[in-house]
Amino acid sequence: MLKSVIKNIQLKRFKIADPLFKRTTCLAAGLVVILTFLLFFFIARHALPSIEAFGWSFLYGSQWDPVSEQFGAAPFIYGTLATSAIALMVATPIGIGTAIFLSELVPSWLSGPLSFLIDLLAAIPSVLYGLVGIFVLIPLMRSSIDPALSALLGVFPLFESSTYGFGIMTAGLLLSIMIIPFIVSVSREALLAVPLIQREAILSLGATRWEMVTKVVLPMAKSGLIGSLFLSLARALGETMAVTMVVGNRPEIRASLFEPGHTLAAVIANEFAEAVSDLYLATLIEIALVLFGVTLIINGIARLFVRRSVGGKP
Repeated sequence: MLKSVIKNIQLKRFKIADPLFKRTTCLAAGLVVILTFLLFFFIARHALPSIEAFGWSFLYGSQWDPVSEQFGAAPFIYGTLATSAIALMVATPIGIGTAIFLSELVPSWLSGPLSFLIDLLAAIPSVLYGLVGIFVLIPLMRSSIDPALSALLGVFPLFESSTYGFGIMTAGLLLSIMIIPFIVSVSREALLAVPLIQREAILSLGATRWEMVTKVVLPMAKSGLIGSLFLSLARALGETMAVTMVVGNRPEIRASLFEPGHTLAAVIANEFAEAVSDLYLATLIEIALVLFGVTLIINGIARLFVRRSVGGKP
């Protein structure tokens, strides 16, 4: 009799707990969506004067003159995309190569400490990276990297030499250093998630370690690797302080990547406190809206790409 009573109490508790758990998690998910829409609504409402004044020309206009209140976001969009693209191109082979080394080649007693040290790099404040960029990377760009690339690829406009040291290329290289820990961390976890039996199966057939990695491990971890790249790209798109310190902060579109440029996040940080007119302030808020849109589009593309890479599964 007692066992029956206890069993009935447990069944009633489960009948109450399960719906409560479901409603609580649904509420949490709904709050995230609501917060996203509220953020978009808040930014769009305060950017409305700029949207009404410039319309779509704001996105492709290149003039940035606060005195005459003529504003265009094209130089900042170009700078943001260029620096992020450079960072991703440089950091991808290094990050994935390091992740393969840590997960497949190095002994386990050494892999843990090395992974911990790499994870610590992600916790370093961006302003410290900016100082490294000013005192190490900029002099190196001015004295070595810029002349070497210009001598090798100077026939292309993208690599015309410059004497500044500050510039799009410098910001991109600094960003690549900053996003490598994210690529390594997520990629390593994706590689370690591949079942050991898959590795043993192809090795038992006489495959080399290189063939095991390229034919089994990398294809099975593809979705995680792609996710790590787009996670790092999202970090690069929104980086502010370090980029502000090395990009040169010149709102112009130049052919050479060695010339100074500007980014969406950097112009907000640099000029928000100096916005003396309502239209100027609304323009900077519209810059934030553009950054929000660029980030949303990039992450949406990333989501679709990951779904496609795993055969259409969510």
